[in-house]
Amino acid sequence: MNYLGIDIGGSNIAAAIMHSDYSVSGRAKVKVRKGISETEFCDDIAAAARAAAAEAGVSIADVEYCGIGCPGIISSRTGVLEYAGNLGFRKLPLGSEIGARLGVPVYVENDANCAALGEVWAGAAKGAESALMVTVGTGIGGGIVIHGKVYSGINGIAGEVGHMTLFPGGEQCACGRRGCWEVYASATALKRQTREAMQANPDSLMWNHAPDLDKVSGKTAFKAQRDGDAAAAQVVERYLYYLSEGLINCVNIFQPEVVCIGGGVSNEGDALLVPLREMVLRDCLSGENIRMPRIEAAQLSGEAGLIGAAMLGRSME
Repeated sequence: MNYLGIDIGGSNIAAAIMHSDYSVSGRAKVKVRKGISETEFCDDIAAAARAAAAEAGVSIADVEYCGIGCPGIISSRTGVLEYAGNLGFRKLPLGSEIGARLGVPVYVENDANCAALGEVWAGAAKGAESALMVTVGTGIGGGIVIHGKVYSGINGIAGEVGHMTLFPGGEQCACGRRGCWEVYASATALKRQTREAMQANPDSLMWNHAPDLDKVSGKTAFKAQRDGDAAAAQVVERYLYYLSEGLINCVNIFQPEVVCIGGGVSNEGDALLVPLREMVLRDCLSGENIRMPRIEAAQLSGEAGLIGAAMLGRSME
């Protein structure tokens, strides 16, 4: 069977024809154009879909359905994009608009939820009855999958773990609140913490990996830590503390079988995962007396959202 998956990001609309074994036979990518109308945006999505089908050598009519992962607040029951700040749209009936253009059933879900679903179907959480996906990037996104289905909550926005309050009255978050987890543990936060440490430590080896503050990345402190730099080690230790505190809250609330960490920071491997596992085990409620969730790096990288989107229809069976 052929399934059409579409992953809408901040810069690109990626589309792929996927099969039951998660193999891909056609791909296409279209740039997200800024300042365009809703009609033009939907036309671009449909164009990416048709290009992927053409690359695969199939007709859109040969596709069982189309699944779309999109950032923002999604009503998965109605297929309406309620709000997406980065895209600039409100109340866009994405499912019906794309369905009218392609002539196939369309399912729409939040992109973080699609990534979680992808990891459950084919990645680090494959076969798990319950999983939590935590994506660490510009912010912190979350997706919850229970018994193979996305848990969206009554408003379709469950899983926004990045906006749980870590420090009441703390640093300002872009959401308008203060002290949110993502203000302290996102990749954006890690880069800010790294820059602050570099400015306070002009002899730090972090400068070898980022000779200019504008070149600081989420990898900078981890690289310098491996070189034996004390200031970098402090940055990493503090960052892991912030990341672990949010994970402990998530584990206490959801008790998932698997927690998948996605985003660039997950590429740090054991330097990230080993201390995180130790911290969560130590401070989680009854940690040493219960079965602890596996904490793993996401395996599918940029493919998770596409696979999850392509599997949306099957997850609703």
